[in-house]
Formats: sequence, C-alpha cells, structure tokens
Amino acid sequence: MADSPKKEIRVRIAPSPTGYLHIGTARTALFNWLFAKNQGGSFILRIEDTDLERSDPVYEKDIIENLEWLGLNWDEGPFKQTDRLDIYEKYIKKLLEEGRAYYCFCTKEELEAEKQAMLSQGLAPKYSGRCCGNKKPDPNRPSIIRFRMPETEVIFNDLIRGKVKFNTGLIGDIIIAKDLRTPLYNLAVVVDDFEMKISHVVRGEDHISNTPKQIMLQKALGFGEPVYAHLPLILSADRKKLSKRFLKTSVTDYRNEGYLAEAMINFLALLGWHPEEDNREVFDLKELTKDFNLKRIQKGGAVFNLEKLDWLNSRYIMRLEPEELIERSENFIPREWFKDKEFLAKVIKIEKERVKKLTDFAKLVGFFFKLPDYPANLLIWDKTPEKRILENLRSILPLLDDFSNINNKIMALAESRGRGEVFWPLRVALSGQTASPGPFEILGVLGHDESLKRIKIAIQKLNE
Repeated sequence: MADSPKKEIRVRIAPSPTGYLHIGTARTALFNWLFAKNQGGSFILRIEDTDLERSDPVYEKDIIENLEWLGLNWDEGPFKQTDRLDIYEKYIKKLLEEGRAYYCFCTKEELEAEKQAMLSQGLAPKYSGRCCGNKKPDPNRPSIIRFRMPETEVIFNDLIRGKVKFNTGLIGDIIIAKDLRTPLYNLAVVVDDFEMKISHVVRGEDHISNTPKQIMLQKALGFGEPVYAHLPLILSADRKKLSKRFLKTSVTDYRNEGYLAEAMINFLALLGWHPEEDNREVFDLKELTKDFNLKRIQKGGAVFNLEKLDWLNSRYIMRLEPEELIERSENFIPREWFKDKEFLAKVIKIEKERVKKLTDFAKLVGFFFKLPDYPANLLIWDKTPEKRILENLRSILPLLDDFSNINNKIMALAESRGRGEVFWPLRVALSGQTASPGPFEILGVLGHDESLKRIKIAIQKLNE
C-alpha cells in the first residue's frame, strides 16, 4: 500500500487590530513562522477585524510594520475578515437551516438573572437554551445567533500539553454571530482556518478554552480538525501574566527603546522554547529556523527577563560594524551628529561595548559633541588632593605636543606617579563623566586640539 501524501504545513497568525502588536502575539507569530519554515510550509497573516467598535487602522498598520521589522514575512495575506463577510454568511445560514444554530432574543437582564440563579444552585453558569426553537429573526426584537452545543466529551491531542478533555455540557449554547454578516470570534476563526487550509493552530494557552467550542463547530460544518499546540503564557517577574503595570507589552515600545529586531527575535524564541544545546543563548533567525521543534516548547509559563533582553541586545550591538550601527541609530541621536559620519563612526566604535540599547548612545556619547560641564566632585579622585590632580593634568599638557606618541608618554607618566592618579583625572577632564571609555580611546577620537582645549578648561575649573 502506497504511503499517503504528506499533509502540507500551513499555519497562521491572526491578530486583532484592537491594540498595538503585543509581545505575546509577536512570540506566537515567531513560533508559527519558525515551524512553517522548518517544515517547508506556509505562514499566513490574517487580520481579525470583525470587532468594528475596537478595530483601528492605526493598530493594523502597527501590526504589519512590526512583523516586517522582525523579519517575519508572510507567504499569503494579509487577509481581512471584513472582506470575507459573504463567506461567513454562507456558513451561518447553513447552521441555521440545519437546526444547529438559532436566534436568541434574551435581554441582558434576563441572561444575568439566569446566570445568578444557576450560581445560587452551585451550578456552572451557562445559557439554558430557551430560545432554541427560533429559526428566524424578529425585526421588532434585537437578537443574536447561538450555536446549539451538543453535550459530549471533546478530546484532542495538543502537541505541547498532550491529551486534553472537555465536557461540552458545561459550556452551553455559545453565541457565534450578532447577525448573518457579523460573525464572532469562534465561528469566524473556524471558517477561516478551514477555507485557508490551516493544518496547525499554534497559539497561546489562553485560547485553550475556545478549542472545544471550535472543534464542535468544525464537526457541525463538516470540517476537518487542525492540529493544536497551545503555547505557555509570558509571565512577569512575579510569575503573573505579563501586564502593562510592570513592563512594556507592545513591540513598538521596545522598538522605540532601541532594541534591535534580531535581539527581540532571539529573546522571544527563548520564551518557552529551548534548543537541544541548552547552554547556548545567541541565535540568529536562520539558526533558529534550523533548530526549531514544537516538541521542545515547555508547558510552564515563560518569565520575561528584561536583564536578559538587555544582555542579548548588547551582544547584537557589539556585532554590528560602526557604519551599520550609525544607520540603525538614525532615530535615536541628534541629526547634527550625522554631519561628520567619520567622526561619529569613531565615537560609536569605542562606545558600543557599553551600550545596551540604541537609546543609550545619546546619553553616553554626548560629551564627544559638546563640552562637558565638569562638576567639581568628578575631578576629585578618592582622597587625592586637588593640588596633585592639577599637577598631573598640567604635566600632560606639554606631552600633547607630540600627539602621535601621546599614549606612550602618558603611560610613562602614569607609571611614575600612579595610574589611577593620572588616568582618572585625565579621563574625566576629557569626558566630564564618571564612567566613560579609557583616556587613550577618547584622545584618539577627540584629537589634539579638542583634547588640549578640554584639559585646559578642566585645569581652569579646578583653579576656580
């Protein structure tokens, strides 16, 4: 007997444009993308915009731009649900005609009273089904459309969680549409996944309670069932669901903070997934694609560690050549600094090892472009008297005459008088900073004239 053809891998990311691209959604998009590319499949982008009151083109634009920024380009789409209303209407009518769905005219007050009555009896609240005989709408009464939920046990095999069981008798008849052309999430996603031939649904575990509802809708409509994989939630340091109260939660927030796309990708990949080489932490997208396997996704929540993200970002910044780093820093440093790109490249080259994110540059390297303020306390080295600091700075001035050999001359002076007593005040005189690159690096960037001017100003400040 011949082997059956291998099913094509088709996955999707389906964000709602009701907010900026969330870190959790970006992680889900990444895992879907990696799975598709690892398996030679397709990655589809679908915009679930049927929530007309909350959907906004601004958020849709943000989602698309940030997926592109992360390098998660899609093979098909973006498809918008609002362009597919005819398709949903066809399936809603089918369910109504077959008696699998009905119009519900219950008011909010009636539903709330029903809910409270069931809770008072210690029962799980669910809709009683009292409108189940209504096959047609009433133009004089507001209504919604409910799916008649069969009472059974739903069992599915989750690639991450193993066998999962649900008793649909606890769910009740769910709302699937406001009217024939306004589907709600559970119906629209089932129809879209079928029409787009989605083979695997890889999404956050917060959707796991929707899965039995969607499986029952699939059965009612005669659809096949995709393979499910529910990802662990991303948690804050207190192991609670990631919240804006404690951390920024949108990709745009981190992009504006000066994090690199490749660092974000690396960081997100390690939130809930681990490679076979457990001690390895730095991966580019190509390496991740090669190594990615859904079986290596953990079940427990993944803690968002900002220090880890900063460390990864600094590693990727260190890898960049100064010219590319200048290009990446365009939106993070003053425009006038770009007038002399050769000088800027020298500055960035010696400073990049201290940078965690691109927003650090303006603060760290500003002294190269503007004279420092020289607070008096910065020129006091521990218990060293100001007189000795002045002597050491004054001793450096004549050495500057032969700038080509300045490092060796200052080193000789430091060996005779003490490295700290020479290097520290010189570095502060040149930079005005408590922390900066070493004095030789700064001298090399500033050059003779600017270095001489700054040392003289520092001496003058100390004399005052």
